[in-house]
Amino acid sequence: MRIGEKPLIAAAAVQQRVAELAEAVSRDYACKHAYGDGAEHPRGVGIVLVTVLKGGLPFAADLMRRLTIPVTLEFVRARSYKGVRSRGAVEFTHLPETSLAGKDVLLVEDILDTGVTAAAILDRLDAERPASLHLCTLLDKPARRQVDVRPRYVGFQIDNHFVVGYGLDYNEAYRELPDVYILHQD
Repeated sequence: MRIGEKPLIAAAAVQQRVAELAEAVSRDYACKHAYGDGAEHPRGVGIVLVTVLKGGLPFAADLMRRLTIPVTLEFVRARSYKGVRSRGAVEFTHLPETSLAGKDVLLVEDILDTGVTAAAILDRLDAERPASLHLCTLLDKPARRQVDVRPRYVGFQIDNHFVVGYGLDYNEAYRELPDVYILHQD
């Protein structure tokens, strides 16, 4: 296995797109977080970012720092991959620690591939009856979709490549890279 010589998506492009997504999320949720007289809600009331560990962490951290609305942070850990292949079944190893009932929830994912993991997480979170539930993904790979999952916010649409960097890994390697690279199977 080796990464390409040039990034598929350079770190500067990732950061620019994260800023654009944060602006869109802040704009879309801003009206939900103001009182009728236009006064702001106190801090601590706002959207809940539920970040998919481990790969979604860099993206969620960068996104959260650019939001202009109050944010609460929660985590979920679910996986269906081993190496470069999906196992099909989704395994949950961590779920949000606080109730999501009645809250605006944004699931933050590193990559939307087959949709199997995202659908399972969304179903699990929706069972808690949030006021709203949407998906924000850095990368969308629609060519591999097996389950109809439609993200509200997409950073980049990519072709059917196995990618690493900016949180994405191959057996825990390459997460630290600031750029996104195609992983070649030689």
